[in-house]
Amino acid sequence: MVTAGDFRKGVTFEKDGQPCLVVDFQHVKPGKGAAFVRTKYKNLRTGAIREEAFNPSDKFPKAIIETKQMQYLYNDGDLYYFMDNDTYDQMPLNKADLGDCLKYLKENMEVTILSFKGKVFAVEPPIFVELEVIYTEPGFAGNTTTTSGKPATLETGLELQVPLFVNIGDVLKIDTRTCEYMERV
Repeated sequence: MVTAGDFRKGVTFEKDGQPCLVVDFQHVKPGKGAAFVRTKYKNLRTGAIREEAFNPSDKFPKAIIETKQMQYLYNDGDLYYFMDNDTYDQMPLNKADLGDCLKYLKENMEVTILSFKGKVFAVEPPIFVELEVIYTEPGFAGNTTTTSGKPATLETGLELQVPLFVNIGDVLKIDTRTCEYMERV
């Protein structure tokens, strides 16, 4: 059990059967009345963020989040298959379970699978991925009036802004946290 008085950033707890992560907290001791903990937390299954005040003595079950490194193998329609690197067991996941990870997913890529009570709620790609450009307009010499770059489509279908010197066939390093171009590989 974890009490609201023990809340810190990154603490996980269970509220109404849902896993939650403390995003921000503030212990408040007003001049009159009882102290309370103002908390901003994220529901890990739905992604919804809520703000709520708790009594410091409120108790919640600790949410045990299981993480497992797995390798993406292939997809078959709306099912995406991942392999456990230790046991070689394969696990299918629905397209809806993947969320934003789908934009970066390539075959044989190592990902982190997050689950709560055996139910997968998130798939995290590596922080940096290398993807090939399959389409972009050619950049012309002297075309430097805008610093925003040009749009490019990568091999996974991801579209983002890249510098003017990037061409079709280039492999780019992408930051998956911000979905931004980092460098040409």
